[in-house]
Amino acid sequence: MTKVTENEEQSFRSGFAVITGAPNVGKSTLLNRMIGEKISITSAKPQTTRNRIAGIAHGSGFQIVFIDTPGIHDSERIFNRRIVDVALAAMDEGDLILAIADAYSPDPASEALILEKLQKKAGTPAVLALNKVDLVEKPRLLTQIDQWSKTAAFSEIVPVSAKTGIQVPTLLAAMAGLLPEGPPYYPEDAITDVPERFIVAEMIREQVFARTGEEIPYSTAVTIESFSEEEAAGLVRIHAAIHVERNSQKGIIIGRHGQMLKAVGTAARADIEHLLGARVMLNLFVRVEKNWSKNPKAIRKLGY
Repeated sequence: MTKVTENEEQSFRSGFAVITGAPNVGKSTLLNRMIGEKISITSAKPQTTRNRIAGIAHGSGFQIVFIDTPGIHDSERIFNRRIVDVALAAMDEGDLILAIADAYSPDPASEALILEKLQKKAGTPAVLALNKVDLVEKPRLLTQIDQWSKTAAFSEIVPVSAKTGIQVPTLLAAMAGLLPEGPPYYPEDAITDVPERFIVAEMIREQVFARTGEEIPYSTAVTIESFSEEEAAGLVRIHAAIHVERNSQKGIIIGRHGQMLKAVGTAARADIEHLLGARVMLNLFVRVEKNWSKNPKAIRKLGY
């Protein structure tokens, strides 16, 4: 752990910030932007994030440990209800709540759920990041800021663009000012406390999201079967399983002559090599776990 002197400790601020918001508002993109590295996968499709992912932002006089959570929404599906419960429960554990709203395409129903939860957490400071301001005309943005201000739920409201980085330093400074004084939790070079195996699995799942449509992404999970490092050769060998719910989905992911699976593996390997700083041999196979997203036991088995 990073050592700090007594004087430094008195002026240093650190704590845990829980990221919450509706599906597809850019939570993972903003997290990656704030910490300066890609640890949370992104997609134009909603409900990309399924687990709580910790990212660590370091700044002058502060360290913020972010918990990225699944998008909050109303759903009848067992799997979706489970991941929303995870997101809502996480809001009880932070020193600070960072709520993210889509300034370009608001989601009133999900925003109402978040505001309801915040009202029960009145003792925890909350900051609102109005995302995608690069797509919104200023008069409309000012109207939204005024409307959010009237909810009295937030200590700060900061318009940002996760995509371009607009106002992200301002957002970090606003959050840091609300954290308690204390030493850093992690060394300065740490960006996450999530195991590499987890991020690797997520990077593979991201490529499935990017290349398939309909129900395929939401019926897919990825597990790492083996992960071995050969330090002398600068090589990491990874075997991973892509789990789907039906044989027809297995055929789609494999593709004609295996082309879809090859494309997923090629793109994922490039991201994984950047993450690990080593050459990667990635072997993928597809396994059918019938209706896993409707089976609580199967959901737990696959890490959710």
